[in-house]
Amino acid sequence: MTDKQHITIKGVKDGLVFILDDRCEFSALLDELHYKLEKTHQQLLTGPLMHVNVKLGSRETSEDEKEQIKSVLRQQGNLLVQSIQSDAELQSQTEVDQQELKVMSGIIRSGQVVTHDGSLLLLGDLHPGGSIICTGDIYVMGTLAGMAHAGSEGRTDVIIAASLLKPTQLRIAEVISRPPEEWLTGDAAMEYAFLQEGVMQVDKTTQLFRMRREPLVYKGV
Repeated sequence: MTDKQHITIKGVKDGLVFILDDRCEFSALLDELHYKLEKTHQQLLTGPLMHVNVKLGSRETSEDEKEQIKSVLRQQGNLLVQSIQSDAELQSQTEVDQQELKVMSGIIRSGQVVTHDGSLLLLGDLHPGGSIICTGDIYVMGTLAGMAHAGSEGRTDVIIAASLLKPTQLRIAEVISRPPEEWLTGDAAMEYAFLQEGVMQVDKTTQLFRMRREPLVYKGV
């Protein structure tokens, strides 16, 4: 197969970006993706774990086509697909990220439930038996020891972050966290939970830039 340059692979600080031509046939795109990974970029297969973001340009793709792209990339054991997005989807996500972030202070105690359409920043603690339910992200600048449900209407690209993560339960969309005792790492670093290929993961917030490149907009308390 000749290299038709339908795909450009760029190395960035947090992994790789695959830029896909939005004008060629989808089948040709998949063929070239196979070719590049198997023949021209074999050094990628033996290196460290890398996060991959795929940019589709103006191409409109079905969920099945996105799964086909993911399937090719997953065959390479060290490539983790973070996102596959078109320009329209990227613009939409930027607008969502820049929506108003509600800020509240205080303590959410046992039996109390706070719900919000959007993202929420709590300057305080969430006690066991208390709950936060949001359609967007949840940030707790304190101890998160209750139940937090982000993406309550189905969004899977949201996060739950806390200064101290000791939840009774975390939920993102319809995915429920591991048993509470598995979160007790003893690590004092601020952490966040997120979904990766449908599985809930946790990482230090210093790595949040891997998911969020646009700043949140704070519009007051």
